[in-house]
Amino acid sequence: MLILKDGLLLDTERVYTEVTQQILDKHANGVKFTWDVKSKLMGRTGDESATMVVETYKLPMTVPEYLEIMSTIQEDLFPHVMILPGVEKFVRHLKAHGIPMAVATSSTRSKFDLKTSLNKEFFELFDVIICGDDAEIKRGKPAPDLFLAAQKHLGNPPSENCLVFEDAVNGVEAGLNANMHVVWIPDENIKCLTGDENHGAIVVLKSMEDLVPEDFGLPPYDK
Repeated sequence: MLILKDGLLLDTERVYTEVTQQILDKHANGVKFTWDVKSKLMGRTGDESATMVVETYKLPMTVPEYLEIMSTIQEDLFPHVMILPGVEKFVRHLKAHGIPMAVATSSTRSKFDLKTSLNKEFFELFDVIICGDDAEIKRGKPAPDLFLAAQKHLGNPPSENCLVFEDAVNGVEAGLNANMHVVWIPDENIKCLTGDENHGAIVVLKSMEDLVPEDFGLPPYDK
């Protein structure tokens, strides 16, 4: 069973950065949205991330006001995000071989629908979609709730048979807290911050294009 974060499937992290920077340009004299801050936000719920941004940059607004501004900008940008390199080949290959797959995202269901509106057919390849505002999700990452919910909805396979793909450090921790194996594919900026630390992931890759399925006990790509 595989569980993937939507930020590894779609080019959404670029949008999150762009939207946050637009808000900082307007309300914080253009202070730079740095990767040391962004790395702490990735994988968290919208409320948690918004609170951290408002407090870190001392924005002259409440968290709900920040969320409303952010949502308005995202509505223009998210419907145009593209599938990242190597992703479609990998997912379609696994689907063809009957490998159960889930998306586990901290995003709300409505935000996920917005982000995936250009690629609905692609996301129909997944057996399960778990979102951060689903009723059974009580805690955000690094708590394991998202991954445990995905595991349950895929028929409760043993945790040692579950492989999580993550880009955020707290997502890696969440996968480990679910007793699953984790593949970490961080942005190069995050890797620079953490150095050689793998945070418990079984392997660290540069991108989904570098995946070799048989390295994880999966069927190899057709020659």
